[in-house]
Amino acid sequence: MIRIVIADDHTIMREGLKRILDGAPDIDIVGEAIDGFEVLGHVRQGGFDLLLLDLSMPGRSGVDLIRQVKAEAPKLAILILTMHEEEQYAVRAIRAGAQGYLTKESAGTQLVGAIRKVASGRPYISTEVAEQLALNIMMPHESLLHKQLSDREFEVFSLLVAGRSITEIANSLHLSVKTVSTHKTRIMQKMGMSSLAEMVQYAVAHRLLSPFKT
Repeated sequence: MIRIVIADDHTIMREGLKRILDGAPDIDIVGEAIDGFEVLGHVRQGGFDLLLLDLSMPGRSGVDLIRQVKAEAPKLAILILTMHEEEQYAVRAIRAGAQGYLTKESAGTQLVGAIRKVASGRPYISTEVAEQLALNIMMPHESLLHKQLSDREFEVFSLLVAGRSITEIANSLHLSVKTVSTHKTRIMQKMGMSSLAEMVQYAVAHRLLSPFKT
């Protein structure tokens, strides 16, 4: 039996995931979390095998949360379930310690198989993400501008070039508008850019912008 905790701040999403997993006799949902604080509470309590984790939740989240979970429970398997399609999100999550990465759009058909694979100790990632990880190993000194960004800055960068406003990003990442504006300023400084148009051009040129994202 694979015991899992579902971490997502949207009730509808958690209920949908539970319905998907209802038909899997070898998967037992033993807990739920709606923010980073509750995730860490479950981790410290133990008693489960796999954390199904949304990247964007209130409080500590994303790559920072993955790193803290792995620091406190190195053997706990983590499967990321997120709305982000871009490969660089997956690469950063895997490098932080997650064993698998799945978009929410794929959950209906791939979730059960992904959980079983990650719980068995094997990674669950796409061919594209595997290729990006290999390139990072083969060309560790490649000086791409976006690789200078912190994980949070890269998250803000990706949303900016996808057309999101400062306010929308703040709501999505559970940050203040002032904090997002500060991140934007630092991003442009680090990348040596003076406009959003330059950032979009860079994102397109380096395949960091999903053509299907709205």
